[in-house]
Amino acid sequence: MIKAAGILEKAIQHLYRIRILSPLKPVLETLEGIVLGSRESTVAAPHLRDHIEIKRYMSAVILALIPSTVSAIVIFGWHALWMIAVSYVVGGIIEVLFALIRKKDIEEGFLVTGLIFPLILPPTTPLWVVAVGISFGVFFGKEVFGGTGRNIFNPALVGRLFVTIAFPGILSASWLAPFTDAITSATPLSVFNAEQALTPYLDLLFGRAAGSMGEIFRIGILAGGIFLMLTRVSNWRVPVAYLATVALISFVGSSIAPDAIAPPLFQLLSGGLLFGAMFMATDPVTSPITAPAKWAYGIFIGCVTLLIRSLTVYTEGVMFAILLGNIFGPLFDEVVFRFRFRRYRLEI
Repeated sequence: MIKAAGILEKAIQHLYRIRILSPLKPVLETLEGIVLGSRESTVAAPHLRDHIEIKRYMSAVILALIPSTVSAIVIFGWHALWMIAVSYVVGGIIEVLFALIRKKDIEEGFLVTGLIFPLILPPTTPLWVVAVGISFGVFFGKEVFGGTGRNIFNPALVGRLFVTIAFPGILSASWLAPFTDAITSATPLSVFNAEQALTPYLDLLFGRAAGSMGEIFRIGILAGGIFLMLTRVSNWRVPVAYLATVALISFVGSSIAPDAIAPPLFQLLSGGLLFGAMFMATDPVTSPITAPAKWAYGIFIGCVTLLIRSLTVYTEGVMFAILLGNIFGPLFDEVVFRFRFRRYRLEI
């Protein structure tokens, strides 16, 4: 293994010396980082015993998304795989172009964005819509702000919002019933809104109800989300606050107005709520950084999700709630900073 790594390192170093490949230095550096790991080390204390750099961080999220990804391909077939491939290729080209123009490293954040975006789309989405959506999400959701770590909004959600507004007929009218070729317009949330009928909970858990292709196998979503929390890649406060807020408000609301507000367990297991709570609301770039702000952020998006689901014409509220949360996240942090460090400000 050590000998193989040495051969790979020599091969990559040889590529660096080829003049014609000098414009592709960011690509070579990314390849080197993925294959050989980071060469950077501290020269003075404190030294890192084990680090979670962005490559390893993104790798953990990719691992957590495997159950949702595999289930989407198994349930919806080859088209799901092609959607993922198109998202990676088109979005990856934009990432590489920006890296070359800026003469910076390729940012690995796209590895997650490129996978999450197709997973939050209906399984019947045409490939050209996938290409348009991921292009818009990467370009306007991230690159115009300066790239990974500087974006205000979750890029995958920016792309999803754009195609939802631009192509409403494609994105909301046609859903594929799992394990069949039957097209339906009925999702569990739309059925409840129209008929006040609840989809069986086991169907919601095991992917037997229509929905976006990565959100329906909720056992896999829970497994991936718990994995991220146990490995401390994601902070548990956000999903706990989000889900608890939805459960509490829907418990009270369904007791008062059962025809308008679904019961708690149905709210938690329907739509993209679990997927959003585990993989998008926890995005470390677009969510607050302080612990109290994370609680406030989770509560805020939980309230907004229920308001949209129950009091508007939209059957789903997760996408809008998280994007609004991205706007207010820095404000929550600012309030925490002002109160927590108030004494130090006065002394200064």
